Amino acid sequence: MIWNELDSGLFAVGLDAKTKDDIMESMGGRFVELGYCKPSYVQALKDREVEFPTGIDIDGAGVAMPHTDVSHVNRAGIGIATLKEPVEFVHMATDDVPVAVRVVFMLAVDNPNKHLEKIQNILAVIQDKKALERIMSAKEADEIVEIIKEKENGK
Repeated sequence: MIWNELDSGLFAVGLDAKTKDDIMESMGGRFVELGYCKPSYVQALKDREVEFPTGIDIDGAGVAMPHTDVSHVNRAGIGIATLKEPVEFVHMATDDVPVAVRVVFMLAVDNPNKHLEKIQNILAVIQDKKALERIMSAKEADEIVEIIKEKENGK
């Protein structure tokens, strides 16, 4: 369950970003400000995204899940951004296939053994196209938390 780990202070609803770097700086900066991550986190996100892209296409809806090595993290957290306009990421497991991302799930993972579990939990939510569409159209952070809670509780 991820809904009970969500901190709406790490959310950006309707984020106006033009590039991946804008997203990393805005969201990653929030992780640093709130003490979840070390100052090195933002650059580490950018560097890792180049080497290991995190974009995925869920039936035509682009989602990205940027994260870094645990050495940049003080405590675990999940940030969510819905984007005003799509931003191009590279599809996971490719070098050059573009994905027009509308939702970003940013992870601060403090236990390397939990990183795949967190990604699997997020995928379980976003693979439901209706839940993903509701997240994309949400107007407030609390609404996103409620959508994820409903999905994880089987409603």
